[in-house]
Amino acid sequence: MSAPVDETPFILPSLIFRPARLAIFCIVLGALAVVLAALAGAVMFGVFFAIGLGLGLLNAQVVSWSVATITAKDHPLKRGMALNSATRLLVITVIALILAFVFRPFGFGVLFGIALFQVVLVLSTVIPVWRKLRKGDPDAAGEPDQTGASSDTASAEPEGRR
Repeated sequence: MSAPVDETPFILPSLIFRPARLAIFCIVLGALAVVLAALAGAVMFGVFFAIGLGLGLLNAQVVSWSVATITAKDHPLKRGMALNSATRLLVITVIALILAFVFRPFGFGVLFGIALFQVVLVLSTVIPVWRKLRKGDPDAAGEPDQTGASSDTASAEPEGRR
C-alpha cells in the first residue's frame, strides 16, 4: 500500500533546465511571431503570442525556484509541491484567460504562446537526454553510477535517505 501524499518525501529527478537558453529562444521566437503577425496584418496577435512565451518562461523559472526551495528542506513533501503547482498554474491560467478575453480576438495569442512554450520546454529537456541515451551514457538512463546511486535521484535526495 502506498503512503499518503502528504507523508511521502518528494524526489526530483535531475533535469536539464537552462533558463538563459530558453529566454534567448523565446525572444527570437517572439520577435518572429511579431514579424509574421505584422505581415498578416495582426501585429497585436504576435505581441500577445510573445507575452504568452514570456508567461511560460516565467512559469518555468518559478517552478525551478520552488523545487529548489522545497527539496532543500529536511523532509520535502509531495503535498507542498502539489499545492505550489496548483496555485502557480491557477494564477498563470487566470492571467492568460483575462488577457485573451479582454483583448480578444488578438489576446488569444497569449494562449498559443504558452502552449508553444510548453512544447519548447519539453523538447529542450528531452532532446539532450535522448542524445545521451543514444550515445550509451548510463547516467542519462538513471542507471547506478560508481557509487551505486541512481542518477535520477542522486541530485535531489539527501545522503541519509538512500
